[in-house]
Amino acid sequence: MKHSTTPQTRRGRGPARRVGRTLALVLPVVLVLSGTLAVARVNWSGDSTSPVLTAADTSASGTSSRAARAPHEVLRDKLLVELQEKDPGVALTHLQQAVNDRPSLAKHCASIARALGKAAVRVYGPTKAQSYARPVCDTSFASGVLAAHH
Repeated sequence: MKHSTTPQTRRGRGPARRVGRTLALVLPVVLVLSGTLAVARVNWSGDSTSPVLTAADTSASGTSSRAARAPHEVLRDKLLVELQEKDPGVALTHLQQAVNDRPSLAKHCASIARALGKAAVRVYGPTKAQSYARPVCDTSFASGVLAAHH
């Protein structure tokens, strides 16, 4: 049995080399996508009429002794006013946009939608209020309509 005298090299076949190549391909894509998403979330238009909450909406004034209200309470109050001034459909659309823009509001989405449903029954009656139901925060708006009707 004769053995070769030339050393065997494993150039380009090791697991570390594969991991390095994978990272070299994936990492720039991840960085570009995360940067793109971060830039896309910024309100570049300067339009302050959107229902998205800003820090100014949630902070208490310096002269007020009252504690700052939670962002979900501010949003709920804005949407209840909007429901009365416009219609529940507009308020539900803005609720969905606010939750999409600030995922931290998602845990309050169902309670806000239920409150909108109850308010819609008071303003529009049960039949008309139910006509605005849509799957925002599951079926919480519809359950609010049902709870206020019974």
